[in-house]
Amino acid sequence: MIYRDFQDIKLSALGMGSMRLPVVDGDDSRIDEKKAEEMVAFAMENGVNYYDTAWGYHGGNSELVMGKALKNYPRDSFYLASKFPGYDLSNMDKVEEIFEKQLEKCQVEYFDFYLFHNVCEMNIDSYLDPQYGIFDYLIKQKENGRIRHLGFSAHGGMDVLKRFLDAYGEHMEFCQLQLNYLDWTFQNAKEKVALMREHNIPVWVMEPVRGGKLASLSVEQESKLKELRPNESIAAWAFRFLQSVPEVKVVLSGMSNMEQLKENIRTYEEEKPLNEKEMDTLMGIVDEMVKKTVVPCTACHYCVDHCTQGLDIPRLLELYNEHVLTGGGFIAPMALSAVPKDKHPDACIGCRSCEAVCPQQIKISEVMADFVEKLK
Repeated sequence: MIYRDFQDIKLSALGMGSMRLPVVDGDDSRIDEKKAEEMVAFAMENGVNYYDTAWGYHGGNSELVMGKALKNYPRDSFYLASKFPGYDLSNMDKVEEIFEKQLEKCQVEYFDFYLFHNVCEMNIDSYLDPQYGIFDYLIKQKENGRIRHLGFSAHGGMDVLKRFLDAYGEHMEFCQLQLNYLDWTFQNAKEKVALMREHNIPVWVMEPVRGGKLASLSVEQESKLKELRPNESIAAWAFRFLQSVPEVKVVLSGMSNMEQLKENIRTYEEEKPLNEKEMDTLMGIVDEMVKKTVVPCTACHYCVDHCTQGLDIPRLLELYNEHVLTGGGFIAPMALSAVPKDKHPDACIGCRSCEAVCPQQIKISEVMADFVEKLK
């Protein structure tokens, strides 16, 4: 196992995420505890020492199962992370109640790592609002030794990250980002990593294979990679990319079965970062993937000046592209929840004034109608 230095400790470069544990009969809230415990045992035996869970994973049962599985090992043999569930605004005034319950569920007296969960457009105002006392409470727990290291995860855009860092950056010890070779440019992950570097904040990675999307490519794309590394699996390329990003300390993989766990552990037996030719080839594949799927908006904003409804069309197209490329998911709906209702895609009246000035000749009215359907 590869290890990374973080302050005065060594963390396994591969961490076990617990958002996609094996389940019974396809029911996400019913974790197959026996299989999950077997996976934790194999991970521990093979050098994985970082385990990530959260309040909402598996309908609230992830913390329970991970706590039970890790109880079999000395407390100083693993590092456990959980998060305050600010993705649900109804939790904002319950930080003490939730934190205490999380310790109980995980059967521990402290969290090695604890995060503000999913800092984004929807919740940034509440996270920064002193009336909820979230930051003050978590800092107090850190002072009391019940949180060893405090950080945050983020799906928000650059403006959101900057606001959060302006307020709390000097206290943040790590940041968890959605980072993979597709999102390096598609979701501006490269800029987000650079922002963390400016603040001297190391990066943890979530969604390294984009929910499995990067574990299988087209036959043509896979052949290009096999020419360069015949013995490397397609999924391993996603991890080799991350081994090429120096700011990355821990890569979390939400593995659903023992086969995935074993393959990822084999990948992390040694460092094999990409060389320049390999990186160029991979980025070329990303360009192909994006061009085949998304509308080619360049955010020139000509359309905005001509929109009779005052819609932020480039932003809506950006969210549409995310939603389409991901095949659904929570990011676009979550971002839209922070947008006034009268500025949603269903506010488009199909007048086509925007299309008359679009340099890319995008059928914006049709895209907005399709976005509305996809969000249903």
